Amino acid sequence: MSAQRESKLSLIKEEDWRLRVFDSLSFPTLILKPDKVVLTANRVFLEKYRIPLEKLVGKTCHEVFYGTQKCPHSTCPFHKVIKERKGQSILRRNFTRTGKRTWEDRVFSPILNEAGEVAYVMESIRDVTHVKMLEVTLKKTQLFFEKVIQSSAMAIVAADRYANILLMNPSAEDLFGYAAEDAIHHLTADQLYPPGVAQDIMQYMRGENHGGPGKLASRRINILNAGGAEIPVELTGSIIYEDGEEVATMGIYRDLREQIAVEKRLAEARAQLTQSEKMASMGQLAAGVAHELNNPLTSILFDANLVRDSLQEEDPNRENLNLIMQDVYRCREIVKSLLAYSRQTSPMKGVVQINDLLEQSLLLIRDQKLFANIRIVKELSDEMMLIRVDKNQISQVVINLVLNAIDAMDGKGTLSFRTYRDKRQQKVYLEVSDTGCGIPEKNLSKVFDPFFTTKAVGKGTGMGLSTAYGNVIENKGNICVKSSSPQGTTFLMEFPLYQPSDEYPTV
Repeated sequence: MSAQRESKLSLIKEEDWRLRVFDSLSFPTLILKPDKVVLTANRVFLEKYRIPLEKLVGKTCHEVFYGTQKCPHSTCPFHKVIKERKGQSILRRNFTRTGKRTWEDRVFSPILNEAGEVAYVMESIRDVTHVKMLEVTLKKTQLFFEKVIQSSAMAIVAADRYANILLMNPSAEDLFGYAAEDAIHHLTADQLYPPGVAQDIMQYMRGENHGGPGKLASRRINILNAGGAEIPVELTGSIIYEDGEEVATMGIYRDLREQIAVEKRLAEARAQLTQSEKMASMGQLAAGVAHELNNPLTSILFDANLVRDSLQEEDPNRENLNLIMQDVYRCREIVKSLLAYSRQTSPMKGVVQINDLLEQSLLLIRDQKLFANIRIVKELSDEMMLIRVDKNQISQVVINLVLNAIDAMDGKGTLSFRTYRDKRQQKVYLEVSDTGCGIPEKNLSKVFDPFFTTKAVGKGTGMGLSTAYGNVIENKGNICVKSSSPQGTTFLMEFPLYQPSDEYPTV
């Protein structure tokens, strides 16, 4: 009898211990029978929901939570717990009386009897509103940053520590010429650069001299697009760290092609303006010098003639006077060039087909024997290419270019002429090419300067190309050295394409 009592007391004590553990759980918890009827609830549940235990016991869980005779949630895992005898959980979204949204994580755990059947189900309710709101906020932030990256006008590419591409936004797709999906699955980051450039970039980012460790301040590099072409870009890069280890890299690219093209056009415009200003100054100086020299040269020539005519044929001084007169004639040619260069009269403009102007200019070269060992190639467009210019001035330019080309080829080689137009730009072009020795790079910026010449003394005045430049500019055109190498030189002239409507503007 005493043994039975002790056993009973032991069971009561064990039961009491289990109840204390249940009551001390930090989450609101119910013990449910297999028919969903509440057997008991812990202290935290009673305090949170402010319901006396006697009003809970005997009610079903859906009567307690929803005040309904039937569970309104078809996804409730209660019956699955009974059937599978395994714990289940479900996330519930609720609203308070004030309309505030809350989230609960409900965990259903089976309590088995000696036979292994589910005797009871313990339902714990954990408020995860704060965690869920953080998740929602994080997701919104992620979506926002994703939209920023995807809508950025700058190309953005990210890769992992093994150079596998993780992200390529639409601007990067346009710049590199790859679809993001193809790049992510089939490319590595080093394939986006010329050989060795990716390694250099990583060295820069790991160093301290280019923006600090892990960063690369703005730097101009070339990338490779899908077609293998190099594209100049401005790169800003960074290394992404996690617990002090490199886990990824990111690059932001700005396409510099348009900027470089604009810079080039500005440089050309500045150079042309500088050249024009220099030519204008030289023109004024040339005019003054020419007039000052003309009178004494005339006197020298006149007096030398008189003295020579007064001497006998066999007099040795006649030869000296002839040399003096030859030098005077040469000086007079220089003076004529100066006067032509400083010309202030308006050109006599007319409309002419550029191909006809070229043919007429070639016929004006008096010494046709110059072409004896010259092969002439003409690539003349059949399109209508009218220009409004002073024919005499432009013919002089063509003749000067031809004579210079023949001289550069030492009278042997190929002389090519090419005409074409750009309808969109409303321009007409004439190219004159030779197979001569070319122009040294150091002289390219000086070829149109007055008095600049590489010919031997007495062979040239250095006024030919400067006068040609002035003639072209005066006719609203432009002239430049398109290319030059040891294999030859090409001069390019461009003029506005003449339109009949230019004469009669519409109102």
